[in-house]
Amino acid sequence: MAISIQLPLTRDKARELKAGDSCLLSGIIYTARDAAHKRLCALADEGKELPFPVKDATIYYVGPTPAKPGQAIGSAGPTTSYRMDAYSPTLIALGETGMIGKGKRGPEVIAAMQEHGAVYFGAIGGCGALLSRCIKSAKVVAYEDLGAEAIRELVVENFPAVVIIDSLGNNLYESGKADYLATVD
Repeated sequence: MAISIQLPLTRDKARELKAGDSCLLSGIIYTARDAAHKRLCALADEGKELPFPVKDATIYYVGPTPAKPGQAIGSAGPTTSYRMDAYSPTLIALGETGMIGKGKRGPEVIAAMQEHGAVYFGAIGGCGALLSRCIKSAKVVAYEDLGAEAIRELVVENFPAVVIIDSLGNNLYESGKADYLATVD
């Protein structure tokens, strides 16, 4: 059974989630890919305010396609997360509690998640058109010059995601593989 989560995702809520939990996210998430992450970290390094409230924020690694008439957004499938690994520890330290993407994360990101109480959700790649149905509104909040990679504020309803890495560092990619191998002769 999926866990319904009303965003924002506080550190306390994040610490309750376990690797393997199926979740339905509702509320506000932000989009950002590597170019936007680089700019966010540059602002943070300069001690400047970020263009959205990063405390308790969930960031979705996505570069959506343009919306068709009557839609909030076009196809919105996850991108590969390791491209954000150089920047994620900084944002986690600033208060980010959730990340949504696909693929593995590096040890520095996992260490920051454990230290600060954050989680990494996986969304299913190849299902961008279906995932976009869970996005009720979208507006650019920063870096419009980046086009599809601009930072957007999304209002989502029952957005499906699985906890891949929890705040204790438990990793579904590792435990799932180990569980499977234990059943194979």
